[in-house]
Amino acid sequence: MPAAGVVTEVPIPATESGFAARPAWLYLPPAYLARPRAQLPVLVLLSGQPGSPDDWLNGGMLAARMDAFAAAHDGLAPVVVMPDHLGSPLANPLCMDSQLGNVATYLSTDVPTWIHDTLQVDPSPSGWAIGGFSNGGTCALQMAVTAPQVYPTFVDISGEDEPTLGDHAATVRAAFGGDEAAFSAVNPLDVLARQRFPGTAAFLVAGEQDAVYLPQAQRVLAATQAAGMDVQWDLKPGGHTWQVWGPGLDDALPWLATRLGMTP
Repeated sequence: MPAAGVVTEVPIPATESGFAARPAWLYLPPAYLARPRAQLPVLVLLSGQPGSPDDWLNGGMLAARMDAFAAAHDGLAPVVVMPDHLGSPLANPLCMDSQLGNVATYLSTDVPTWIHDTLQVDPSPSGWAIGGFSNGGTCALQMAVTAPQVYPTFVDISGEDEPTLGDHAATVRAAFGGDEAAFSAVNPLDVLARQRFPGTAAFLVAGEQDAVYLPQAQRVLAATQAAGMDVQWDLKPGGHTWQVWGPGLDDALPWLATRLGMTP
């Protein structure tokens, strides 16, 4: 077994969604490279906005974090897939199927199909999680409540309580032509108010000095708990920066490893 994992750039076709996604990035841990190969869980990990799929590798030093976790667990770590949910650095299609692009279908259908067809990983949803920071954390929450059959586990680091372009009315107008009901049908806190999720587990992270996103994370915490989710809450020193996002993922990894069936 090698001492470190490998990182590579991969295209993930948008066969069903037609979403114009940039190439994704992939981290394969040491145990994936061993013979016989371990059947490992999957973590789909998303960037913030503005952003790129490799932000977790650059600012977040993801490979080093995952290698360190693997070194302490006999080479075991999740396979991490970092797809594009934006389309371009400054775009914000809101992680929905809307007039701005079919991002939800890309993440809930195209990405999982590619993973199943390309990688030797745990095929069960119980071994899959989605996560991200800031906009990516919001998107992870969205996927968890609109596609719980694909992602019954999620990590939301400094996410918002509602996908937004900065103003609610403008957001609904740009995505759904002003149709509030269409927005409410997929808006996470609205879904959580209507539906219970006893089979879903969440790890929520927020920065103590994040004046904008901490109150939103607290609203997400209350809503997910009220909907019956198994929720972990992690408050880190710092604001809306990598000082919170990177250590937040470190904190989530042991919980993820147990939740996804990789460690006791």
